[in-house]
Amino acid sequence: MKLDPEARYTEHHEWGRLVDDEVVCGITDHAQETLSDVVYVELPMVGDVFDAGEPYGVVESVKAASDLYTPVGGEITAVNEELESAPELVNQDPYGDGWMIRIEPSDPDELAELMTAAEYESFVGEEEG
Repeated sequence: MKLDPEARYTEHHEWGRLVDDEVVCGITDHAQETLSDVVYVELPMVGDVFDAGEPYGVVESVKAASDLYTPVGGEITAVNEELESAPELVNQDPYGDGWMIRIEPSDPDELAELMTAAEYESFVGEEEG
């Protein structure tokens, strides 16, 4: 399982990384491995506002469909439009080209409350038993 040491992680297997004044978000490497081949991603509109932990979209794979949850609350400032025609980017590079949304956080401190890479790795280990 690959991790981004700069990112923070949620129990829903999403990550968020502060870049300038925005939080870039996506699903973790563990999540994309569990889902298998991603075939479709439904993302919100720029300008939509969400609370932390609120569903903002859906990712579908050959195995299942899963809701996507915001790691922090705020306004969507960008969506990765490349995923519309190339959803496989989520599998190929979940922390890079496979990012999903950018959020202008309403409370920047929310990000610090999420799990570090080490804490997330431990969480996944416990979850898998």
